[in-house]
Amino acid sequence: MAAGAPRIFVSHLADVAVFDPRGDQVGRVRDLVVMLRVGGRPPRLLGLVVEVVSRHRVFIPMTRVTGVESGQVITTGVVNMRHFEQRPTETLVLGELLDRRVRLVDTGEEVTVLDVSVVQLPARRDWEIDKVFVRRGKGGRLRRRGEALTVEWSAVTGFSLEEEGQGAANLLATFEQLRPADLANVLHHLSPKRRLEVAAALDDDRLADVLEELPDDDQVEIINKLKEERAADVLEAMDPDDAADLLSELPDEDKERLLKLMQPQDAAPLRRLLTYEESTAGGLMTTEPIVLRPDATVAVALAQVRDPDLSPALAAQVYVCRPPDETPTGKYLGVVHFQRLLREPPYTLVGAIADTGLSPLPPNAPLSALTSYLATYNMVAAPVVDEAGHLLGAVTVDDVLDHLLPDDWRETAVHEPWGGAHAG
Repeated sequence: MAAGAPRIFVSHLADVAVFDPRGDQVGRVRDLVVMLRVGGRPPRLLGLVVEVVSRHRVFIPMTRVTGVESGQVITTGVVNMRHFEQRPTETLVLGELLDRRVRLVDTGEEVTVLDVSVVQLPARRDWEIDKVFVRRGKGGRLRRRGEALTVEWSAVTGFSLEEEGQGAANLLATFEQLRPADLANVLHHLSPKRRLEVAAALDDDRLADVLEELPDDDQVEIINKLKEERAADVLEAMDPDDAADLLSELPDEDKERLLKLMQPQDAAPLRRLLTYEESTAGGLMTTEPIVLRPDATVAVALAQVRDPDLSPALAAQVYVCRPPDETPTGKYLGVVHFQRLLREPPYTLVGAIADTGLSPLPPNAPLSALTSYLATYNMVAAPVVDEAGHLLGAVTVDDVLDHLLPDDWRETAVHEPWGGAHAG
């Protein structure tokens, strides 16, 4: 844990109000959801169970939480209103961990869990449990007897998954540190039954990342086996261009059913993408590039570029447009590469340094035109603009490569890394 990283005890989060960025209350925290891991490794905090109107409980992933304090929780404002359903690999902190009897590793003494603390990992958006507040002697929180002490998560036993007999849950914990592309390769080589078990156990964001790296057949197999509401949740968590590619592989009736289950603001860009031919700029583009108004400063642009959820290709440049800021935007004005941002004072307006001389691509530009454009101008992403001058999205070099490489490139390359056993 980095020095100064805030530690928050979960009892202080119970019943805390949850707000959107405008300050409007979304609901109140009723529990926290974690995934236990093999051995003494601290559990990963997946998200919050929040009670909204009419005592309806929903799940908010930690990726959509921008601030956690003892007095309030701030979210991105994008909340999926589907009813929360606990999955087999998930554990509720307030409901299942507190008052639990565990043992101290050093002495074997049985203690009662009174509280646990969560902390955000340095340079990442992940959260995990790091400390456990326990009381010696018998009785839970209502019977205050014996000495209370705070210990590391690894100092107690009785929480984590057992090494054997956990099936997909154990396998999932074993592979947790793998990159999405590497986990996708593992899943591809599992039996169909086990592949579906592991996919079902992954949280939505992790499964979305892995699906983006799987061959089309595996994607379709997994999405078809998920419950429809969960499949819609996973599609919402995927990059729009990848989600649209997956939907295009499904029968029309299945595609439409899933789109109707998605949040309207997430389904709308997918519907637009599905109107374009697959191997054109419109079919390959993502609808979520960094869009800024011309009066935004370089400091604001650099803050956007630093978003850890952005791919390097998308973070390489920002697109300057008139409002509205969501694609399709107002009039497209130009692009600013991150190297230019680094050379300018932080108070400089991006409208003053935008490259306006580089012509954008039309949505019907074929794959050959995309490759020539990126190679000619030494770009890793290109703007896609309609006839009226509105920015529709951006095509990144990784999406172009996906369509240039052989269909089976994932199988032949991912599990034979350069510099490994076959090198030299």
